[in-house]
Amino acid sequence: MARVIVFNKPFGVLSQFTSEAGRRTLKDYLDVPGVYAAGRLDADSEGLLVLTDDGALQARLADPRHKQPKTYRVQVEGVPDDGALDRLRHGVTLNDGPTRPAEVRLIVDPPDLWPRDPPIRMRKQIPTSWIELILTEGRNRQVRRMTAAVGFPTLRLVRWQVGPWTLEGLPPGSWRDVA
Repeated sequence: MARVIVFNKPFGVLSQFTSEAGRRTLKDYLDVPGVYAAGRLDADSEGLLVLTDDGALQARLADPRHKQPKTYRVQVEGVPDDGALDRLRHGVTLNDGPTRPAEVRLIVDPPDLWPRDPPIRMRKQIPTSWIELILTEGRNRQVRRMTAAVGFPTLRLVRWQVGPWTLEGLPPGSWRDVA
């Protein structure tokens, strides 16, 4: 039976087990031989990372052809209007082509999120807001590029869910077996 682990990747941690110039990696949090990340999260993103010892499952989760939904909670600079949200819903054109349509909605400050360490930069004259964005593809820095393309740069990015697995009740740096 395949082993599946969900890990709440903290800010600043690389989504790999090997170190680059002393940076924190998965090996600083997980001592589980034979599992590999199914997809990646940039060092400046936080949240759910699925790891498995099943190569076929790893490919299904990471390959955009399988359209595995991934849910992100995104703090953006400013308050997106209906026009910006509609552009995200219909897909935006990035330098590597148009994105698939996304599910998106404004949400209140997520009560179940932890404070980020270090805190995000804040500007007194510019408000921030949160959106929930569900994608079925996973291009490099896609969420950040999409929100910037509609005029609302990402300040904080937390992947909350991949397929059936969520971060519910899992503090940063912690992991649990789910299969």
